[in-house]
Amino acid sequence: MGRRGSRRVAASLLRAGTAGLALLAAPLHAQQAPASDPAELDPAAPMDPMPDLDVEWPDMSVPDPAPMPAPGEADEGQAEAAFDDSADQISDIASTQRYRWELKGLGGIDTDGAIQKAFEQRSTLRAERKEQANAAQIDRRARADAELLAELLRSQGYYDASVDTDIQLKSDGVLVELLATPGARYRFAQVDLPGLDAAAGEEAGKLRDAFAVREGDPVVAQNVIDAGIALQVALGAEGFATAKVGDQDIVVDHDTQTARLVLPVTPGPVAKFGQFKVSGEPAFSAKHLGVIARFDEGDRYNQPDVDDLRRALVATGLVGSVEVTPVPRQNGEVIDLDVKLTPAPMRTIAGELGYGTGEGFRAEASWQHRNFFNPEGALTVRGVAGTQEQGASLTFRRNNWLRRDQVLNAQFLASHIDRKAYEAKTISLSGGFERQSNFIWQKKWTWSLGAELIASDERDTIEATGAERRRTFFIGAIPASLGYDGSDDLLNPTRGFRLSGRISPEVSLQGSAFGYVRAQVDASAYRPVSERGVVAVRLRFGTILGATRDRIAPSRRFYSGGGGSVRGYGYQQLGPRDIDNAPIGGRSLSEFSLEARVKLKAFGGNFGVVPFIDGGSLSTEATPDFKQWQLGAGIGLRYYSSFGPIRIDVGTPLNPQPGDGRVAVVVSLGQAF
Repeated sequence: MGRRGSRRVAASLLRAGTAGLALLAAPLHAQQAPASDPAELDPAAPMDPMPDLDVEWPDMSVPDPAPMPAPGEADEGQAEAAFDDSADQISDIASTQRYRWELKGLGGIDTDGAIQKAFEQRSTLRAERKEQANAAQIDRRARADAELLAELLRSQGYYDASVDTDIQLKSDGVLVELLATPGARYRFAQVDLPGLDAAAGEEAGKLRDAFAVREGDPVVAQNVIDAGIALQVALGAEGFATAKVGDQDIVVDHDTQTARLVLPVTPGPVAKFGQFKVSGEPAFSAKHLGVIARFDEGDRYNQPDVDDLRRALVATGLVGSVEVTPVPRQNGEVIDLDVKLTPAPMRTIAGELGYGTGEGFRAEASWQHRNFFNPEGALTVRGVAGTQEQGASLTFRRNNWLRRDQVLNAQFLASHIDRKAYEAKTISLSGGFERQSNFIWQKKWTWSLGAELIASDERDTIEATGAERRRTFFIGAIPASLGYDGSDDLLNPTRGFRLSGRISPEVSLQGSAFGYVRAQVDASAYRPVSERGVVAVRLRFGTILGATRDRIAPSRRFYSGGGGSVRGYGYQQLGPRDIDNAPIGGRSLSEFSLEARVKLKAFGGNFGVVPFIDGGSLSTEATPDFKQWQLGAGIGLRYYSSFGPIRIDVGTPLNPQPGDGRVAVVVSLGQAF
């Protein structure tokens, strides 16, 4: 309760109950009884004084004095004397009551509800609201909350604030009212940052702007704390590595209802980055830290770059924690960085089990050592077993190769794929380097460049007769890709757009050598239409130039249908088919998807529904056919987990071909696009 506050509490709430008499410890001496006639004894007559004791017998005709308050019950050292007679309805201190409470007097100052929210987070009345309480308990909680509210008002600049409590008995229980009288709001009459102007030079203005508290601003404690932190960050960002922000000194003048703030600053010299010293595990060299860092030796010191280096080291997956200690030398003009690494687990065993309409069951297991070749050289062994796919692969991946966020890949793969469209037994060797996005740093531009050597024994059918044939293809390819990501999230975008292209010049040897080019363009856009609704659209176009469909290996053709394509149709089931109704693939592709992503208010906002409509067209010619569209529609369910949305999509074909199922189901991590 505020220093100047008062409170009214019902007298009956503090009724003391039955009082007892204390016995004196001193022994009583036997006395000779007077020889008096018993008839002369008057019970109402005063008793004779007790010798040797400075205690008078109590006068039984005088009413009992008011009970003294319990220790801690007094307000600022004074006993309670004034009570509200209207509260005499509460009969006994021992009885328990339901209670509720109200805050009054905040309407004109707490427009954003910040004070009430802070009060509810710390309120004793609220914390114990589910339990009945007797009068003494309610009183204690009310006084504690009154003091809390006064403290919160002072933290917002209302230094003359007082809070009264009023406890009343209502028909539905006890009502506790906290009546706030905020008074005038104190403001800063002067804000001084001694040492900043003289030492920081031309950067002084920029640093002064970082300290957001100005003369005339309310005296809000949290604003001063936040401004001091922002100033410290700004000093580090401007190269003042050894800068120190002193302790704040706020002097409040109650007569003028103003305050003066003094915050001393010692910027020190502008520093440059020095050298790395690395300790701990894994044994990264100082050279490799230089590859990961976004600064070079001799660059102007920048604390955000140091923080970025710490995050990048953790993002490697090899480091559990990082401790970066600046070590000044040359009078603080050069800052070396002492980097101590604590290792994370280097090995991972992972598994995956899934089912897709048209794809059947699929199980995958992998073992990975993320630093098999130091630094950051990961080796992964993977195996796949499924109803339509079996395979094994050995993959080498080196992160931060030659430069930050650049990846070197190499892979050996042996696989067997048996689908309705084709069967392929393939061995491939591929390699390349790329720049990719990740969950920590979503990049605007990504790209890749690589090479593939493929030997594949494949079975398909002759379109006109449906007769099976088996051919062996030897293929060399140089795939490249370029992408731009202007969306706001990697797994769950709500605004912006994405655009990417892929091109792969290929040479195939099957009977004789011939060449062709595979090209594909993908685009998607996202736009919020309400607080909980997003409209998303996707377009895809592809073509193969330089060879007829029949000469191209079945595994290198375009296919459509499935969870990442046209939902409602089975995997690779959309498009032209042979005489036996088996898909044969095509040379050109066009697709679109349109969906509304609506988050539900129920269940904490963690679930959403997604109605969608997809369409696709596949042609055996090099030019996409925009007339023969096959459409699918359905609805999806999303669970928005901490690491991204988990989706379940159920779709149906709107104009199915013979043999198409009525329902297709897809389960995966992330949005469809």
